[in-house]
Amino acid sequence: MSDPLKTTIKVACSNCNLRELCMPMGLAQEDLDKLDQLVATRRRVKRGTTLFRNGDPFESLFAVRTGFFKTCLTSQDGRDQVTGFQMAGEIIGLDGIVNERHTCDAVALEDAEVCVMPFERIGELAREVGALQHNLHRVMSREIVREHGVMLLLGTMRAEERLAAFLLNLVQRLHARGFSGSELILRMTRQEIGSYLGLKLETVSRTFSRFAEEGIIEVDYRHVRIVDVERLRAVMPQPEK
Repeated sequence: MSDPLKTTIKVACSNCNLRELCMPMGLAQEDLDKLDQLVATRRRVKRGTTLFRNGDPFESLFAVRTGFFKTCLTSQDGRDQVTGFQMAGEIIGLDGIVNERHTCDAVALEDAEVCVMPFERIGELAREVGALQHNLHRVMSREIVREHGVMLLLGTMRAEERLAAFLLNLVQRLHARGFSGSELILRMTRQEIGSYLGLKLETVSRTFSRFAEEGIIEVDYRHVRIVDVERLRAVMPQPEK
């Protein structure tokens, strides 16, 4: 039996955001042939190495084909501030569009592979194939909505609410890619989760333990099983009636 910790997250093209850029629905075969040329290369990124760094010139968007990444910034005191986690089927690099330079580091949390999509080529094809530009705007809009959600999470929620929201979001994204709706392998460390959620490592560990003691989740190192999803959702702030 294979070790679940060593299972590589993969995603079918039909469930990948790359499909929205390469194969918008309802296109003529001529347009589909043009879009087949969008992906320039595939790049393998070893665990712990960077795909790009803060300040690097922006040239391409990257669709995660396999693996898991974190995006982060280095604070003045030398600590990493995690700004997001990206999995197979999601796109990295949108941060560089505005100023033509990347504003964060993208680091592989496990061996990964990305599809490299030169932004200049995307622009050229978007002028020829209108559906491509529309779908790019949709991808960018989703990222804006996600970042807005993180800001709300950090600004208004207590520690247990933040961790519950994080776990529910993570398992929902994985489930949309064909994985379990209740079990996941955490590719990131507790410290990285704390950095992302604005919590100390001790607080993250204590909250995991509390959820486990209450029978809401089961935890075995990085393997997490949500035993009672309704109780985990109930931890979240409830809308006023």
